Amino acid sequence: MSEERLRRVRDRVRPFPDFPVPGVLFRDISPLLKDPGAFRTLIDLLEDHLRASFPQIDFIVGECLDSRGFLIGPPLAQRLGIGFVPIRKKGKLPGPTESVSYTLEYGKAELEIQSDAVEPGQKVVIVDDLLATGGTMCAACELVKRLKAEVLECLVIIELKLLKGSEKLKSIPFYSLLQYE
Repeated sequence: MSEERLRRVRDRVRPFPDFPVPGVLFRDISPLLKDPGAFRTLIDLLEDHLRASFPQIDFIVGECLDSRGFLIGPPLAQRLGIGFVPIRKKGKLPGPTESVSYTLEYGKAELEIQSDAVEPGQKVVIVDDLLATGGTMCAACELVKRLKAEVLECLVIIELKLLKGSEKLKSIPFYSLLQYE
């Protein structure tokens, strides 16, 4: 991975102090999404990482809750020539679903996945924009495991290391493109 390409992505992440509450430094990827060259570089870097790490991936699973994992997942899946599976807020997916409740930094939430989204033994990578405390990512992993698929890796653009969310993932491989304390 070239430092120049990584810097191009990092330079498009904008800090917002005291958002959403005082004391929190929010890392905003909106400028990254607005810059087609930087966004293409982001997808290039993630694609390079996945191709080098895994010979077979069946699906990219993206969280479509309040995050922007669904904005990264489909273009990454398309580049890899595989499908994309959404995980959504409870009540947003039709048909039979599996759901799980979990704790957020600021409350509780519930996620779900369609019961036939993946098959037992299929290999998936779960993608999100950011890992903070790890609650949402752990819930996504739980849903995929309930369907008996294999989580190859949890992949994020930004990791907030101070919050130690990756420790909650335990034995699940984890990769972050950018890390902040």
